Amino acid sequence: MTTEKTACILCSRNCGLTVEIENGKFTRIRGDEDHPLTRGYICQKAARLTHYQSHDDRLHYPLKRQADGSFARVSWETALDDIARQLVQIRTAHGGDAFAFVGGGGQGNHLGGAYSRQLLAAMKSRYAYNALGQEKTGDFWVNGRLFGSQTCHTTEDVEHADYVLFIGTNPFQAHGIPNARDTLRELKKNPDRTMVVIDPRRSETARQADIHLQVKPGTDAYLMAAMLAIIVREGLHDRDFLAQHCTGFAALEKELLAIPVADYAQRSDIALADVERVARGFATARSACVRIDLGIQQTLHTTLNGYLEKMLYLVTGNFGRKGGNNLHTFLLPILGNTDERKTRKGKTLKLTAHHRMHPIAGIYPPNILPDEIEHKGEDRVRAIFVDSANPLLTYADSGAYERAFKKLELLVVVDVAMTETARLAHYILPAASQFEKWEATGFNLEFPENTFHLRHALFPPTGECLPEPEIYTRLLEKTGDIPAAFPRLERIARLEPKASAHLLYMGALGATLARHTKWQKFAASIVYRTLGKALPEGAAAAAPLLPLAMVYAGMHYRAVRRAGHQGNRLTLGSALFRAIMERRSGTVLSRHEFSDTWSLIKNRDKRVHLAIPEMFEELRALQSEIMPGAGFPFILMAGERRSYNANQIYRDPAWRKVDPHGAMRMHPDDARELELVEGARATCTSARDSINVVIEIDDGVRRGMVTLPHGYGMRYGNSAPIGPELNRLTSATHCDALSRTPFHKHVPVHVRKIVETAPEISA
Repeated sequence: MTTEKTACILCSRNCGLTVEIENGKFTRIRGDEDHPLTRGYICQKAARLTHYQSHDDRLHYPLKRQADGSFARVSWETALDDIARQLVQIRTAHGGDAFAFVGGGGQGNHLGGAYSRQLLAAMKSRYAYNALGQEKTGDFWVNGRLFGSQTCHTTEDVEHADYVLFIGTNPFQAHGIPNARDTLRELKKNPDRTMVVIDPRRSETARQADIHLQVKPGTDAYLMAAMLAIIVREGLHDRDFLAQHCTGFAALEKELLAIPVADYAQRSDIALADVERVARGFATARSACVRIDLGIQQTLHTTLNGYLEKMLYLVTGNFGRKGGNNLHTFLLPILGNTDERKTRKGKTLKLTAHHRMHPIAGIYPPNILPDEIEHKGEDRVRAIFVDSANPLLTYADSGAYERAFKKLELLVVVDVAMTETARLAHYILPAASQFEKWEATGFNLEFPENTFHLRHALFPPTGECLPEPEIYTRLLEKTGDIPAAFPRLERIARLEPKASAHLLYMGALGATLARHTKWQKFAASIVYRTLGKALPEGAAAAAPLLPLAMVYAGMHYRAVRRAGHQGNRLTLGSALFRAIMERRSGTVLSRHEFSDTWSLIKNRDKRVHLAIPEMFEELRALQSEIMPGAGFPFILMAGERRSYNANQIYRDPAWRKVDPHGAMRMHPDDARELELVEGARATCTSARDSINVVIEIDDGVRRGMVTLPHGYGMRYGNSAPIGPELNRLTSATHCDALSRTPFHKHVPVHVRKIVETAPEISA
């Protein structure tokens, strides 16, 4: 038996773990007390990670689809040779518009993303689709307008706030904040602090709150607008902060003063006195912050919601301070800045062929992809790589994805398991699991102290599985985009003395890329093939962290030094890289001061630009809006977080201790009217399709509302779908007009009882 350090991979917190391993399996999993952020904290989901590592749907060998639809085992050489040949042929005949990349860097699986994105460069394509494109791009777009770049991303200091607004989020189940359940417990027991939850359901977090505003589904924008109007009308905004750090408040104030507060409170179905109470409490608190999530990011007014929640803490001056909301730094560059108003090198941003959609943060929305494949033009998408993603189950309108993916000339899936998407692929390439390779997460989103955790391999890869860095590097070699070897760089990496702090290698790398500019886009694989071979314990995949650490240390020199890393302007990045490599429980990257917030803003004047014309237009449109859903008596909140529905990486249903059916939760009065009882079977029908569900009675949901969890609907082995296939019900057109984010939390549906008929008895 051995004891190792690693991290959970089930949500963005990636809590540190201490694991005991015996005979190639996890035998005990507990929190790692040495982890600099989570300090021993875990939730119940992490304790069953063995169900991810070992299950019957694991892939072991490369597979090729046969004419009859079955799959045959092939060698890596055969698979990559044929895939490379087809990619080059498609690139030559049709150009970059013919290729798209879906997924990449799945949950907690982010080092591979640096390598997979190189394939887009090789194919001369910018078409990257991933889960962020159906969750967060509205938020990224607003950040770009406010702070000057879509890479500016905010976090919240819940741990130190006196007044906390949780809007459309249930951190007791979804986490998203440090050590969520411990943090909520501290909030609840402190009489000097206030926790407010705005949620249509009385969630686990709402049950602990001081105030729960059980808002009508889809009306969050009305409620937040009313709160802001109250704050401004009563002079509770922070005039000094706004004058010193913001522009455009006068235009915003004019819009807010025109809001009919009482009418908006009524629309949200919240008593006006309660709206006033929360608005005043938030604005007058010593420190206050807002934590939001998909509850307001995947519902009506997606992008406007993102704007209004930010106005709550900006207008009240709860930004750039302890206990407020703040910007933060990144080590891994997981976001880009693709502002559709600007050009790059004289060229406008790449628009999709059919929808003419621009990217946000370098990402295109999955809602449009099926149409881009079925588009009749010559510039349609013909080939797709899907990496660490299962779009047939997780993106809106499963039926459209099934139809479109069957029309592709080449579909390659890189994954650890035989997913529903993989079943349609021409080639399936088996990736090593997250515990069979060196990995890390890019979700280090803290401020003022930020951490990074590089995880080492705990098991050898199963069968012939390969880590993504090796898969994509081999593929680039076969397409001819990079040579198979770089002898000089490899020699320098191997022989360079430690005292040089990798400066000789980095100098040689820079000179090589300057001479061969076409290789610059493939630097990750070049560093992997050269420096990677010199790293200990098979840590080659982590090699690109060296240049990233050098860039980070250069940008945040004082903060990195403040975190205890030693070195001068030339050597500090190398010291940070060594710490990342050596500290198995993770390391503190940087310790900022709150005043550093203003240096993270990308606007030239270092101010927040509050006036966004598109948001003002949407704000005005609220007054005359008619809520969608006429003819459907229920609003489905699709994708509820529960105790045992982490994400799509769990396939074996045995990992669930509760809720095996992924039941539909319904208010008891609604169930009574439909003659439904606990455990009854019913049909849920949207404008798109129907699925069968099992009923759970829950007085925590509002009347007229039902909920279903995500993470179900998978076929384990040869089984039928287990639990609800949510995206049979969702439509690609039911989405935010600007970001194309689907309205998963506001799906109009019918629910009807299934009447069981007795079998006929023959005479």
